[in-house]
Amino acid sequence: MSALTLRPGMTAVITGAGSGFGLELARLGAEKGLNLVLTDVQQDALDAAVTELTAKGVKVAALRGDVSRAEDVQALADLCMECFGAPHIVINNAGVAHGGLIWEHTQRDWEWVLGVNLFGVVHGVRVFTPLMLNAARKDPSWQGHIVNVASMAGLLNSPNMGAYNVSKHAVVSLSETLYQDLALVSEQVHASVLCPYFVPTGIHMSHRNRPAELRSEGKPTPSQMIAQAMSTKAVTSGKVTAADTAKLVFGAIEAGQFYIYTHPQALAMVQTRLEDVMQGRNPTDPFAGKPEIGAQLKTALREAMAKQG
Repeated sequence: MSALTLRPGMTAVITGAGSGFGLELARLGAEKGLNLVLTDVQQDALDAAVTELTAKGVKVAALRGDVSRAEDVQALADLCMECFGAPHIVINNAGVAHGGLIWEHTQRDWEWVLGVNLFGVVHGVRVFTPLMLNAARKDPSWQGHIVNVASMAGLLNSPNMGAYNVSKHAVVSLSETLYQDLALVSEQVHASVLCPYFVPTGIHMSHRNRPAELRSEGKPTPSQMIAQAMSTKAVTSGKVTAADTAKLVFGAIEAGQFYIYTHPQALAMVQTRLEDVMQGRNPTDPFAGKPEIGAQLKTALREAMAKQG
């Protein structure tokens, strides 16, 4: 895959830019002299990011938006074209997390998680790719790159995280297909997929921005509360930072690298899963390497279900 040579004055679109990966990607983009087109569902966080980044002397265009809404992504594209023209880099980063036993996810849970994590990427790819390909056709030297943020959950299937796993597997599949489709039609526009593991980003607090119309009625189930507690502990204890991850992303763009991993050591579990598939054997216990965690989760869930019953 051809690499993209980053130059000051190029334009990057970043979703979920008010915090976590998105904010660190925007900060690093500013350091590289890129024009920035930013969106986030949280207005105050987006405003703070714009204030910080414009103070660095870069050009920033921003628009509050919900990436699950096609019209919001289209409005972001219109803003980008108006201010800077076709973007050289598009990073479909916005995401949310939600756990619990898979049959306990409500329809609203599914609509929220898939709306942001999957359709946010779908809209980004659908809206921005034609703009980039059109720019490439007009200028043989023009280069573009799309990065979709998935997760190691897109390559694994941790229990008690069903909707999140489904959304991220879909993003990996979408991204691999995008890579192949682009290769058929252009040598100038390419794609990558980011599969982070546990990185402190604030994703464990996704519920703070959940739309009122997609909030589940009633209290969270015990399995959902258990998933929330485990997710919070795992994410906040991560040693690889969002800033580290931003460097990996820009490095991959410049190197023409498709798969981007924050924790390559986790690929051993991916290999085990793929061997399960290849050999037709039943899925391996995901806690085989840390049986104490699996035992704690099993005990907690069974006790919770016994109380329900």
